[in-house]
Amino acid sequence: MEATIISEKKKHYPVLLNEIISIITPQYGGTFIDCTFGQGGYSKRILEHPNSKVIAIDRDESVKNKAEEISSNFKDRFYFKNLKFSNINSLKIINENIRGILFDLGYSFSQIKDFNKGLSFNSTGKLNMRLGINDFSAHEAINNLSEQDLIKILKYFGDERDNKKIVKNIIKERTRNFLTTEKLVEIVIKSKKFKNSKIHPATKTFQALRIFVNKEISELIYGLINATKVLKKDGILAVVTFHSLEDKIVKYFFKSLSENKSISRYEPKKTQQKMLFRIEKKKPIYPSVKEIRENPSSRSAKLRYVIKIKDTIEFKTDILEKFNYLLKIEGISKKL
Repeated sequence: MEATIISEKKKHYPVLLNEIISIITPQYGGTFIDCTFGQGGYSKRILEHPNSKVIAIDRDESVKNKAEEISSNFKDRFYFKNLKFSNINSLKIINENIRGILFDLGYSFSQIKDFNKGLSFNSTGKLNMRLGINDFSAHEAINNLSEQDLIKILKYFGDERDNKKIVKNIIKERTRNFLTTEKLVEIVIKSKKFKNSKIHPATKTFQALRIFVNKEISELIYGLINATKVLKKDGILAVVTFHSLEDKIVKYFFKSLSENKSISRYEPKKTQQKMLFRIEKKKPIYPSVKEIRENPSSRSAKLRYVIKIKDTIEFKTDILEKFNYLLKIEGISKKL
């Protein structure tokens, strides 16, 4: 889940910004919800259009200063709430014409560079990885969960092939002392059979732990469900993902609500799944060669979007059943 960052000099760089703006068309006015405010890149571009409003949310309290800065410039058109996006339906937006809802599932430059958060394998000291509004940290998970639980987390959330060897060495080392960020990186490097020179050996392990600590699977699933309820007819739901697990969930949710899924031609029409979305592009939108050159971290980004074609908050989805195996792994956190 490496994210929307560029260089120390340019700092924040919102991925696929021009593509998103061309899709949601804020020049025609309306209210937009930026579900991952971060450093405000998407929000600021939307607010350049005078008939637009932005409701921004972020679970990370550290972005409040940036939100206050934007709010001072757009007092009547910008509102910020420190909130997990899975709770988007708790916003008081009864009279708002929600024309677009945006999710950028990457991490901002400031989050990656904040070593107190410990999201990066370049961090030091006590393991953390909390984005905000969390129940536990990576320190508690890595130092307390069982061998089998840690194997599941690394295997399914990080697609880490060397999960068993890494976890075996974690268990061995933690009996001597609590594991720090530096020690965990050292263990992973020592445990890896094959080292891909293009990515750091600890990339997948850190991805898995970040997903687990921040409960990113249930966050995404409930975020999609509740955003769909909030969105108005003809509104656009756009999501930028950064790894295959996220993209798999988004793709399934969009597709499953965009097709009639009659099993039998003899099944009564009234029992058939009704379409809720229209998919304009079946294939995801990727960053341009120019953007990747300017911001290498954008290379793994994929943008998918749908248009809501029915004004309803009532719909059925089997996404919770489909990804129940991942939610069960997330549920390991109840042991902490």
